[in-house]
Amino acid sequence: MTTKPKARKFRIRRTQGAGGEADQSQVGHSQGAAQATETTAPEQPSAMPESEAKDAPRTGEVVSASEMGTSHHIDDIRKEGLTGRQLRMARRVAQKHGLAPISDFDAVRLLRERGIDPFQRSSILELITNDQGRGDIDDPATGPGHDVDTPRVQLPQTIPVQATLPATHLSPADRRSAEIMRIQRDIGKRRRRKLLLLLTRLAAFVFLPTLLAGYYYYGVATPMYSTKSEFLILSNDGGGGGMGGFKLPSQFATGQDAIATQSYLLSKDAMLRLDRDVGFRDHFSQPWIDPLQRLDPDASNEKAYKLYKKYMKIGYDPTEGVLRMEISTADPQVSTDFSNKLITYAEERVDDLSKRKREDALESSTESLETAKEERREAQRQMVALQEGSLLDPEGEIGNIRQLIGNVELQLQEKQLALNTQMNNARPNSARVEALASEIEVLKREQAKQRARLTDATDENTSLASQTADIQMAQADLLTADMVLQAALESQRMSASEANKQVRYLTVSVRPVASQDASYPRSFENTVLAFLVFAGIYLMISLTASILREQVSS
Repeated sequence: MTTKPKARKFRIRRTQGAGGEADQSQVGHSQGAAQATETTAPEQPSAMPESEAKDAPRTGEVVSASEMGTSHHIDDIRKEGLTGRQLRMARRVAQKHGLAPISDFDAVRLLRERGIDPFQRSSILELITNDQGRGDIDDPATGPGHDVDTPRVQLPQTIPVQATLPATHLSPADRRSAEIMRIQRDIGKRRRRKLLLLLTRLAAFVFLPTLLAGYYYYGVATPMYSTKSEFLILSNDGGGGGMGGFKLPSQFATGQDAIATQSYLLSKDAMLRLDRDVGFRDHFSQPWIDPLQRLDPDASNEKAYKLYKKYMKIGYDPTEGVLRMEISTADPQVSTDFSNKLITYAEERVDDLSKRKREDALESSTESLETAKEERREAQRQMVALQEGSLLDPEGEIGNIRQLIGNVELQLQEKQLALNTQMNNARPNSARVEALASEIEVLKREQAKQRARLTDATDENTSLASQTADIQMAQADLLTADMVLQAALESQRMSASEANKQVRYLTVSVRPVASQDASYPRSFENTVLAFLVFAGIYLMISLTASILREQVSS
């Protein structure tokens, strides 16, 4: 016996969505889904009251307008070209959210109507996590009673419509608005929590250390009084023009001396000397100085020298040639005393440097002068010795002998002429001829004798020619020694003049004066600097941690 099917009722409900379009609400499934439900699940008596049963939607009832819209949306989804894997994943996501799709495309449509992206990474990961952590309690294939050895059937399952239908008193727009509000409240809560954590970290790592630093600079740090002074090094140019024979320093004239003086004042030697003279360590070891600036009484020289370089600041300006010195101590009068002592040390160092330069410049010229004097004395001694061992004036003696030889030669010529005249007579006078011949012979012997005196040496002395040569050589050596001595004297005078130009003088342009107000610490500047330092360190560590976290997570 066949029963006549009941007439289907259609109910159309239109709501205005957020985009201005009319949303159609599904209140039932299509006829095929209803028949599948009726064949797979037996009808059970309804436990609802009669008044509620009249208003509740019945199984198999669909709204014609919704059905038409559904088919339209499904056709659009079909045109998107989704893969089978994506469609199966959309059905699983829809089942997880309690929806009852009649097909895979319907699952995509229902999820999009609820504002859920079925292909979003977070949705897929959450679905996989839930599936791995626990099976579907209602699904006999994955529930608690499911046998592990039994293969899981991954086929679409029919879900009762009564358990998954949305509430009739909320429209899709209202549900979407409620979901958006819930998401916004969750986002706001997370933002407030992150902001609170950020403020906590800033307070712990930036504000609190800055507050402690400010407290130290304003309330704990011992005030330091600084004394400033300026001095420069002048050189003597040896002239009379300008500033009374002086010239202003330049980087070529006194730059090296200024740098040497600066290095000495900042050396450990100057610190130890200052400690011996005015008690540098004793001043900074006083108990009323704050612990961070106080020097231990038994501290090593290295620690004391480190503190010395901290509070003794000396700079050199090469463009002006000025040395600027700033000394800070806990007592203004002590600071002035330290400055005066260091200026005295600088003057001594400059004098020592200029003295060494003068000595170096005069040393070579002085040695040359002494050598020239000694050589001149030796030449003079040789000359005197030669004159004592021979004639005083060999050249004069040689001149006399030469003059005597000339006279003898003249007489010899006269006698020779007279003899020739007698011999030319027819009857010469024999007595006269013999006398003339005898005189000529005597003159010849005298001539030979005088010539022998010039060239022949005796048993006691050498020849006059040799003596004359020795004396002339001694005279030449003496003359050379005189010339060398004169050159050495001139070089000595020039070296002395150059040495005078190397003289350096330290003049103080700004005298140290005790200050009345403390110069250090600069509380505000130091506090701001501490804030910037702590903020920079925190920012650097935060960026590094973020980069590492991103690298690890990816």
